[in-house]
Amino acid sequence: MPQVNDAPSPGTPAETLASIRSPDRLETVFGAMDFFDGMPLPDTVTRSYDALDLLRGIEVFLNCVPGASMVAMRRGLRAIGIDSHTIGCLVPRCGSAPLMLTANTETTYGTTCLALDQDGPTVIEAPGNSLCFVNDLWQRHVTDMGIAGPDRGEGGKYLFLPPGHDGDVPEGYHVVRPRTYSSWVLLRSLNGTEGLLRSRIHPLSAAADPPEQRFVNFAESDFNTIHANDFSFFEEIDTLVQAEPPEALDPERAGQLASIGIVPGKPFRPDDRMRSILDTAARIASGIVRTLCFKPRDPGFFVYPGSSWKNPWPSHNHEFLSPEGARLLDARALYHYFAAGTSPAMAAAAVGAGSQYVYTAEDSTGALLDGARGYTLTLPSGIPVKNFWAVTAYDPQTRSLLRTDDPYPSVNSLSDAVRAEAGGDTVIHFGPTAPRGREGNWIRTVPGKGWFVVLRLYGPLASWFDQSWRPGEIEPA
Repeated sequence: MPQVNDAPSPGTPAETLASIRSPDRLETVFGAMDFFDGMPLPDTVTRSYDALDLLRGIEVFLNCVPGASMVAMRRGLRAIGIDSHTIGCLVPRCGSAPLMLTANTETTYGTTCLALDQDGPTVIEAPGNSLCFVNDLWQRHVTDMGIAGPDRGEGGKYLFLPPGHDGDVPEGYHVVRPRTYSSWVLLRSLNGTEGLLRSRIHPLSAAADPPEQRFVNFAESDFNTIHANDFSFFEEIDTLVQAEPPEALDPERAGQLASIGIVPGKPFRPDDRMRSILDTAARIASGIVRTLCFKPRDPGFFVYPGSSWKNPWPSHNHEFLSPEGARLLDARALYHYFAAGTSPAMAAAAVGAGSQYVYTAEDSTGALLDGARGYTLTLPSGIPVKNFWAVTAYDPQTRSLLRTDDPYPSVNSLSDAVRAEAGGDTVIHFGPTAPRGREGNWIRTVPGKGWFVVLRLYGPLASWFDQSWRPGEIEPA
């Protein structure tokens, strides 16, 4: 029979007891919380649940920005007649009329949202010499197409199958299985409008006789594709949750959403108290994520020591995973608050392929950029790109192209008007008035408004990655 010994009894020190007890009154940022011998009094019960619901609302906002953004994108596209059979296009290029997160003015874009629940298996014919990708409705990467995809820029046919599809799969396609019925498609043609118009989208059932492709040009359309920063943000998320398979939602986010009343198959009907708390949560969370975007505290965001240039993928991973496999929550919220869509070719481009992005909202002194002031940015000679580079200004409120008298707030190497200095450097000017003789190198800003800037490199070369080339800081003029 096993021997049973008595355990020692060393006693519990007073400091240990103090560490596990609750005081009768606890002062918190939510107000005083009162207890009777560790048990909450009535006002504390109310305050505790108000605080918990507020915290959960903030967490849902920060973690679900990618989904709300896609719902807003789809809603905006549908409002101007772009359905799953239609490709919206920006011909010849995007101007500042559409409200779209950090769209650029250089690339000829095409876009739509799939509807695999309605259309069934769907074919996309990607154009050659393009940089295209597809994200599901939670902005999880589905596939690249074009140069970074399996067709290697030659153009190819991609077959998108609905979640749970178990039917026959024909040969001759790159087969893709998104986790959501709806996915966002971004087509970027490096051959301009002619290349983009070679794109095709149609149900597999029509493959033998595809209908004529419909395109809608929204380059000058004033409409919104950006999610809300108030209570209606949570209604946007509920729209996604109710329309997609429950298994498309990971358990962690599903739990957070359920805690505030968003559950697949159940109506989202918060009472007045909860509605008010969630409205406050959205406004607080939007303030927090704006701080993450423009003043991040993680040194991993900064491209160079002592520089204000930031990389939105601090781990160079499109899923925002650290080298140890941890989800970088701040990075995911930051990126998706001011940009739409992610792919490996953007986060960790290979030399000469894909694209790289850095941004800043500060000048060389650390001050926020002011539309009433003049600034310069020097790009040293030998800008490391295979394809082209661009510097573009954005509105920090909408995170869309800065609206001025010029619909294209950008200086880029595709423009014949851009002039280099005698030594080969390119100096870009910002301000409300153009510098004489340098109008082609100037981006207009708006007095009374801030702005931020994105530097894009398409086909980045080795000197970008080894940092032997680096952009200057934005200098007050």
